[in-house]
Amino acid sequence: MADKPVAPATSRARRIGTAIAVLIALAILLSLGTWQVERLFWKEALIAELESRIHATPKPLADIEALAASGGDVDYRPMTVTGRFDNSRERHFLATWRGNSGFYIYTPLTLSDGRSLFVNRGFVPYENKEPEMRVLGQLTDVVTVKGLARARLSAKPGSLVPDNDLAHNIFYWKDLDAMASSTGLDKARVLPFFLDADATPNPSGLPIGGVTIVELPNNHLQYAVTWYGLAATLAAISIIGWWRGRRAP
Repeated sequence: MADKPVAPATSRARRIGTAIAVLIALAILLSLGTWQVERLFWKEALIAELESRIHATPKPLADIEALAASGGDVDYRPMTVTGRFDNSRERHFLATWRGNSGFYIYTPLTLSDGRSLFVNRGFVPYENKEPEMRVLGQLTDVVTVKGLARARLSAKPGSLVPDNDLAHNIFYWKDLDAMASSTGLDKARVLPFFLDADATPNPSGLPIGGVTIVELPNNHLQYAVTWYGLAATLAAISIIGWWRGRRAP
């Protein structure tokens, strides 16, 4: 039994429906590509700003404090501060450094006015977590620390990040309030940002300073090419299909 021919009106409706679907898909793909181009320009500007910032002349603590108090962004700004490490209150942040597992050592630096600034002194291997395993690195004199200011986190980064284990002094995210309260410090007397110490060597080599990661991934050009490429492929396939339909008897 021969197939029933498709009515011209039905065939035309199908072609119109297909064309509309193709145009919608093209609009979506082109919009995604354009959005990635915009993100590319934004990320390049951000990287340029970050590069300029981290290579600027270090500012004294008072300047960084004033910037933070005014609502400015203190993240990655070079600074210097003088004080004495309160080694008995150091906190341990689980981390990896150059393929090795261990901890970043956050130690309150007591300032001349009695306030405290938590300093990320750097990385120690897992077996050197406890202070007695790196006695020479427990500085007790007044020191001047140089490094990059780091903004505090307002909340846990995500649901997959474990809760901080205060009982065992293991932190999975930088909760400044918990760091202060777990050491008995008055939170009102703790500065509202951190300092990542630079790579100035410590006695016995531990902690290893200069661990701040300042690289920002920038894959937006690749994403833009992908979306535009998909749009071009869809357009080519649609044109070929339309041309073949025109030539069909």
